[in-house]
Amino acid sequence: MDTVRDLVDAWALRPDGERHRSPRADVLPVRTADGVAAVLKVAAPGETGQHAHLVLRRWGGDGAVRLLRADPHRDAVLLERACATDLSTLPEEAACGIVADLYRRLHVPAMPQLRSLTADVAASVDELDKLPRGSAIPHRLVEHAASLARELSADSSDDVVLHGNLHHANVLAARRAPWLAISPRPRNGDPHYELAPMLWHGWDAFAGNIRDGIRGRFWMLVDITGLDEDRARAWTLVRVVLAAVRELSGGGEELTRYVALAKAIQD
Repeated sequence: MDTVRDLVDAWALRPDGERHRSPRADVLPVRTADGVAAVLKVAAPGETGQHAHLVLRRWGGDGAVRLLRADPHRDAVLLERACATDLSTLPEEAACGIVADLYRRLHVPAMPQLRSLTADVAASVDELDKLPRGSAIPHRLVEHAASLARELSADSSDDVVLHGNLHHANVLAARRAPWLAISPRPRNGDPHYELAPMLWHGWDAFAGNIRDGIRGRFWMLVDITGLDEDRARAWTLVRVVLAAVRELSGGGEELTRYVALAKAIQD
């Protein structure tokens, strides 16, 4: 079954560009029956697209692309089309400032339909505890992350709706607003959790000085957002170590990147 083709017919859409298929989504630029430029996106199974339509509708275009139509049963959304330009074209401070502003817009009160970040992290502690000492991730990082995860998952008092994957490539220039977020992986949780993707993307800007580049961007984000530095560091370390654990089977460049990031944040 070709879900994209079926929805093009069902929603009276006209293809308006090259179809792009990836392990995470099937995306086609289209025009609606009224000639509006849009994007049809069908998430791959298991790609946390299940509740994207709910948060996009809740945001109502404030800080994110507008939702035009959705078919939740097929993980499909029809979205306002943004431009191809993303935050990687901007200087470091300007990009961090835009992301900080998007945090402010997107962190609306928690929604009952979304999964709880703290519950997810609490469930991941056993995964960290069972990791062998001889794994490619230094054990001191694993122990520290497990300890922090236990502390952080005990408190959900400041939960808001999180984008979950906000970074340079997921913020696009647009005609309606200067910059809009795309591709949320939403859940309810602590806003300090949001920083990690901004640190593990956009590494070209570090120009070989990875440790100082990571730390500089982290401090810049904390300063601009007004978030608590210790809590931001704790959530970032937990999130990065959990991401590293998921990369263990591959053992390639991404694993090395996560370990370097965790060391830079912890030191």
